[in-house]
Amino acid sequence: MWRDNLRGICYIALKDMRTYYLKPPSISWGIFFPIAWILGFYLRNPRSFGELVPGLIAMTILFSTTAAEAVVINFELRLGSLERLLLAPISLPAVLLGKMLGGAIFGFIMVTVATIGSSVVLGLHPDPLYLILIIIPSLLVFASLGALLCVLVKEVFEAQTLLNLPRFVMIFLCGVVYPVSAMPTGLQYLARVMPLTYTVNGLQQCFSASASGIVFTDTLVLVGFFLLFIFPAIKLFYKKFE
Repeated sequence: MWRDNLRGICYIALKDMRTYYLKPPSISWGIFFPIAWILGFYLRNPRSFGELVPGLIAMTILFSTTAAEAVVINFELRLGSLERLLLAPISLPAVLLGKMLGGAIFGFIMVTVATIGSSVVLGLHPDPLYLILIIIPSLLVFASLGALLCVLVKEVFEAQTLLNLPRFVMIFLCGVVYPVSAMPTGLQYLARVMPLTYTVNGLQQCFSASASGIVFTDTLVLVGFFLLFIFPAIKLFYKKFE
């Protein structure tokens, strides 16, 4: 059974990549939007662009993993194509994981382009191991967040609206363009309950000349967020078929 589930997860992810993610709208939303956003802040308040690279990568992770997440599940539920997957010997959690994996793989492609491109152009030398420790759990966190918010509602437009709220709140409060430490105390506490804060903090350590073990702490926190999102998402996904 586990082999069928694993095979199903991979095929669902590949199908979603071809159908939804590897399309111009998803690519532009996943990588060009973060670049334009960061560039806009840079032009308004010019400083070392290297300081904005961790925020750029974090935004790429956030937007690329959720680029089509709000569409995939509810759209296929309305068409009835999602139910056809259940004719195969595959469990409901495996179907949801396959949907999430598609977003995570697409996010990995986009963040690889953004990381390598910015590092080469700006002459930066991030720690590869620390980057992997932060990027992989971050991709899973935001893919699971997108899935959770998607299964909370029935319509595609509702999912898109619901997903945009935490995305844009996190951009402003999680240190992407403005340090969390410089915010009022209340906003700092709010930032600490948002996963993007730990992604940005970990990425900053990766690009630091003296990367520290704080990266491991951020990784563990991100794993905790993933578990916090994935289990309710699976439970709600079951209810879609009751």
